[in-house]
Amino acid sequence: MRLGPPRLGAVTLVAVDGPSGSGKSTLADELAADLDAVIIRTDDFATWDDPVAWWPRLRDGVLEPLAAGRPGTYTRTEWIDGVPRPGAVITVNPPKVLLLEGVSAGRRSVRRLLSALVWRELPDHAERLERAVARDGEGSRTPLTAWQRFEDGWFAIDGTKAAADHRM
Repeated sequence: MRLGPPRLGAVTLVAVDGPSGSGKSTLADELAADLDAVIIRTDDFATWDDPVAWWPRLRDGVLEPLAAGRPGTYTRTEWIDGVPRPGAVITVNPPKVLLLEGVSAGRRSVRRLLSALVWRELPDHAERLERAVARDGEGSRTPLTAWQRFEDGWFAIDGTKAAADHRM
């Protein structure tokens, strides 16, 4: 995969974005191995009630410090029985490559800092829902169905797919 130059200080920032159940996490794991990258997942920030407005926590706690060559920190969201709770505090030392993976990772407000935006999509809603339920448990079906509706609107407004450098 071709990456642009670092735009987050000395850090090469790559976003892997797309709808839930499309295989973003698996792809990010493969890319991280190939690129010797650190991964931050948007699932570490998002909740059912706050799907994308958590962004200032990532920007202020991680992206801005990394851009200045300093470690960043954030409190990871832990999902226990489908309920989000504050979890461990994570420190991110400045890596050469940082992969930001998950829904809204390639949002318009971060694109100027990205060295690459990867779009991963499985177009069939029903198949994506079944994959996500298999991953998260049957109790997640109702919130995941609502989440998919939210995603459709989010991606339409944000234009993420059209802005992608790579589609996989």
